[in-house]
Amino acid sequence: MINRYSTLIVTLLFLSFSADAQFHIGVKAGVNAGKIDGKSFKEAFNYSYLLGGFAEIGLGDKVSINPEVLFSQTTSTTDTSFTNTLPDFNNDQVKAKLNYLSVPILVNLRLIGPLHIEAGPQFGILMNKEKNLLENGEQAFKKGDFSMVGGAGLNISSFRLTARYVIGLSDIKDVAVQDQWKNQALQFSVGIAF
Repeated sequence: MINRYSTLIVTLLFLSFSADAQFHIGVKAGVNAGKIDGKSFKEAFNYSYLLGGFAEIGLGDKVSINPEVLFSQTTSTTDTSFTNTLPDFNNDQVKAKLNYLSVPILVNLRLIGPLHIEAGPQFGILMNKEKNLLENGEQAFKKGDFSMVGGAGLNISSFRLTARYVIGLSDIKDVAVQDQWKNQALQFSVGIAF
């Protein structure tokens, strides 16, 4: 799977240079307001952080492809219905903390002036699993996640300000329950392009 990402990025880089397009790389950091969506977890968003790097591969005056590699964290707390989901589970206030290596590949469209909109898929690789969420030590979460991303940003000189919404499309639970667990996040970040 990692070879596919590498091949895609190298191909996009080759196409960008062969088309005499603009190319920038940069770093970013920000706030990740995330939650696990499912009836077993509280509805509230919990704040954590994200940081990583990005590339901007220009395909013309208004369009670019923006692959990123981000480290992001999602935290969520189980609610009282969790004991109905897994009857052998006795504690109804356990926090799940998930660290993801996320790879969004976004199409970026410049609207007017510095205002941009962006959308595309995101692939997430779970870096750690919350093994203590269940008393029997089962691993509760899958190793990967697939999401869609949409948002807007401002490109002011070399500074990048973005706000985006990430909605999980895949069920991230790795336990036999009927309830689906999906990641959701609001992300706000500041970056600088070189």
